[in-house]
Amino acid sequence: MRHHPPDAHAPHPDVWTGRATNRVQWLLALIGAACLALGIELAVDSAWTNGIAPLVMAVVGCIAAGLLVLFGTLAFVHVALRVDRECLEIRCGHIGVPRRRIPLSDVVGADFTPYVTPRHWGGWGYRWRPEKGTAVVVRRGEGVILRLWDGHTLTVTVDDAEAAVRVIRDRLLPRAPGEAR
Repeated sequence: MRHHPPDAHAPHPDVWTGRATNRVQWLLALIGAACLALGIELAVDSAWTNGIAPLVMAVVGCIAAGLLVLFGTLAFVHVALRVDRECLEIRCGHIGVPRRRIPLSDVVGADFTPYVTPRHWGGWGYRWRPEKGTAVVVRRGEGVILRLWDGHTLTVTVDDAEAAVRVIRDRLLPRAPGEAR
């Protein structure tokens, strides 16, 4: 978590971008790569003597576990938040998937939260909890809580979340609930 001095009077850029990164997940990605390598090693150079079925199960299991861990962690190594005049876009990982695009006309408000933790959301990644809403959690630290017109909330961990909240609030148009969009 970085500390950024607030400057409420500075003009906001046309497009505000922020991101958060979790370097610990690279360790998990290495573990996934090791499982994948073990599966390949078993398939190529095996001295397995107990029959073909256990060998196939071991190879498929190692490769499947390795791919799941590898891609599951790489998808949530970082999150990028982009706010322009019309919408807010959240992209995860290196290929930007999962991705969520929310028109600012669907946002009621934005709040700063100084401490979001994976423990409170059930782990890293794209999470949903009935009592809390949805979250994109890649590390512990500051975050943005978006309140949407449909009653849902979305929490995103991002560096300089206070600036993100200021930009989002400045771009929200006042509107009564039930007004046509």
